[in-house]
Amino acid sequence: MLIATFFGIGRLRPGPGTWASGITVLLWTAFAHALAPSQRTPFAIGLAFVVAVIGIPSATRVSRATGIKDPQFVVIDEVGGQLVALICVPLAWKSFLASFILFRVFDILKPPPVRQLEALPEGTGIVLDDVAAGLYALIVVHLLLRFVLLK
Repeated sequence: MLIATFFGIGRLRPGPGTWASGITVLLWTAFAHALAPSQRTPFAIGLAFVVAVIGIPSATRVSRATGIKDPQFVVIDEVGGQLVALICVPLAWKSFLASFILFRVFDILKPPPVRQLEALPEGTGIVLDDVAAGLYALIVVHLLLRFVLLK
């Protein structure tokens, strides 16, 4: 339960997923500033991977224990998806804000194939749809950066 709720953040109201995403951005900011620039990308990728690998079984256990397919208070999936959306993003508030907003939009709207991933069993579906939403956000943020619409 502790991992699935990201140490209780999933119990915050309103919008536990938004709270988890926002706190993830703040934690990533602290980590990223503490790392050498060459370490940031591999660390972000590794951290997102670890969160997904740990998040799937923890989300599965909570889903089974509660009998709820995708409990709203399980937010480890938002942590993983938001971390994906922050990969290679410059350390600038505009980039972080864009990453946060885009991830939340894609997580809520669930464009294909995000919604289809949600249908995967238990924790796999709970986590992987957010990872996919994070990938969408990552792509859009980097397109904005590439075309100098975001700095």
